[in-house]
Amino acid sequence: MRTRNDHNPLPPRLDMSKLEAGCDEAGRGCLAGPVVAAAVILPAGFSHPLINDSKQLSEACREELRALIMSEATAWAIGICSPAEIDDINILNASILAMHKALDGLSVRPESIIIDGNRFKAYRDIPSTTVVKGDGKYANIAAASILAKTERDHIMTALAKEYPAYGWETNKGYPTPAHREAIRAHGPSPLHRMSFTLLPSEQLTLDF
Repeated sequence: MRTRNDHNPLPPRLDMSKLEAGCDEAGRGCLAGPVVAAAVILPAGFSHPLINDSKQLSEACREELRALIMSEATAWAIGICSPAEIDDINILNASILAMHKALDGLSVRPESIIIDGNRFKAYRDIPSTTVVKGDGKYANIAAASILAKTERDHIMTALAKEYPAYGWETNKGYPTPAHREAIRAHGPSPLHRMSFTLLPSEQLTLDF
């Protein structure tokens, strides 16, 4: 497992005086599949040197940390928005909606929320703060990024068995050259995001 370069664990929360949920999403830039968000409340005394932005961790490390987070978090939940929802309300709104769904699923109501990035819509009457690159600054956001990433990877690996032409078990729906070539060769699947530019020089119609 990869360790943080400075070996110093991320602080568990921005505001240590409140029961705070961290939120993050995975899959915004993909051409296919859902956008998946997670919300995580960590205990105030939580500390782990490997918790970090999921993009900085190996797949094996993410999976190990996924189990640890699910076991040790005060509460955690996943929220999902489908490709149809993404096409209907756009990817930014779908990402925020997925975070709201994750917050809805928490077994404990947070007193505050911190979100990775710079865009969010108010959730009920709970104070919220956006933190640019927050998944590398606070452990609750980092934990949410790990749960969202691993959950989405599991979903795309399962969907790859239903739609084997696109290589989702490896590209997870991201716009790799091989994925784009598969779209060119086979056309889009029902799980492709038709509001996205699937091929740089042309757009396709769904025929099924």
